[in-house]
Amino acid sequence: MAPTEIPARHGLAIPLSKGQTVKVINTHGTQVVDTWAFTISSFPPSPSTTSSIVTQMSNQHTRACLNRTIPRVGDGLFNNKREKMLTLTEDTTRGHHDTLIAACDEERYVELAGEEGRGHRNCSENLGEGLGGLGIAPPQFTPSPLNLFMNIPIRADDQTSLSFEEPTSRKGEWVCLRAEMDLVVAFSACPQDILAINCGKPVEAHFEVF
Repeated sequence: MAPTEIPARHGLAIPLSKGQTVKVINTHGTQVVDTWAFTISSFPPSPSTTSSIVTQMSNQHTRACLNRTIPRVGDGLFNNKREKMLTLTEDTTRGHHDTLIAACDEERYVELAGEEGRGHRNCSENLGEGLGGLGIAPPQFTPSPLNLFMNIPIRADDQTSLSFEEPTSRKGEWVCLRAEMDLVVAFSACPQDILAINCGKPVEAHFEVF
């Protein structure tokens, strides 16, 4: 089966049963993919009924469980009840991902570009777009995403400052996440085109489920 496209600047969500794996592919090597995971009130979801979110993947809890800021192969990703939701089983990149930066929103683009930033597509709205396609009510506040392929190094000169850099991944590299419970995974092909994180040109990414 051919990989499924995550359209450039848009979001989508998929159900993932316990034991299934999703392979997230950086098709062009330059695209950040904001990634969330949720358990919901009625699994599997159906667009004809509305499900609500029960728990969500939490970067804060994951960092505390792992004692590091970026997960490695074999590490779990935990929810707000400290339950393991996903396991990172494969990573063909150099391991440069991010758990610190919030999902972009309209306010971020206004901050960066002034009034011209109003109406800019953003990952927060893309999360709602993806969940809505499955009949899931979006959370009131956007959780912090696992920013796959995002390169946010801590500056060596003071050990506290961050910088937004181009991805270090190469064309076709991927990450595999295995579900440790029935859940929904949501993706956003980040629309950021002002900073360097998508090399200034957001493009599509792809995924496979097996």
